[in-house]
This record gives sequence, C-alpha cells and structure tokens, in this order.
Amino acid sequence: MKLSARNQIKGTIVAVTKGQTTAHVRIDIGNGVIITSSITNEAVDDLGLKVGGAAMAVIKASDVMVAT
Repeated sequence: MKLSARNQIKGTIVAVTKGQTTAHVRIDIGNGVIITSSITNEAVDDLGLKVGGAAMAVIKASDVMVAT
C-alpha cells in the first residue's frame, strides 16, 4: 500500500481496548515510546488488530498539535 502521508511509524500492538463504539489501540514504536490511536471498533475488526501484531501509525501532519 502506498500513502501520501510521510509520517508512517512501524510498531507492535501492545493493547486494544474497545469501548461502546470507539477503540484505543496502543502501538509500541520502540525505546519505550507508545502511540495511542482512537479508531472505530469496526476498523479494529476489519483490520484484524490484535496484541502482538504489527501495525503502522500514520500521522496526518496537519492534525498534530505540539506543545512545550
């Protein structure tokens, strides 16, 4: 799959927590850094996301906030 997004970070799924409609997927990208994504439960099922599986966090730069 090719994407125009340049912020593509590979990692391993360490947790999938489903709520009523939305799930939180935690991806370990190494060096103790975890990225958490909120996606629909349907997307989790469609993608077959499971703890221990490989995943890629794709971050749309226009939606990233930075603070100091």
